[in-house]
Amino acid sequence: MSHNCCTSDGSCHTSTEIKTIYKVDGVGSAHCQGIVAKAVGGLDEITAVDVEIGTGLVTVTTATAPDEALDALIAKTVDEAGYDFAGRVPA
Repeated sequence: MSHNCCTSDGSCHTSTEIKTIYKVDGVGSAHCQGIVAKAVGGLDEITAVDVEIGTGLVTVTTATAPDEALDALIAKTVDEAGYDFAGRVPA
């Protein structure tokens, strides 16, 4: 997967960015924030991730709309990191 925005003729286009918010229980410190951010941010589908300490809100940025398969992958990844995935936050 290429992250280069320029085409072969030198013109550039902007990529689509879709932000989705999930809730993860147990993110109470910068240490926890870092673990969750590294785990979720390591997924190929995720282009950016922001984890809030205290609220456990995890905002992920993807190039395409997330589907149930991505939700399940994020849930598995969060679980494997030792935290409780509480689901997607309604927009």
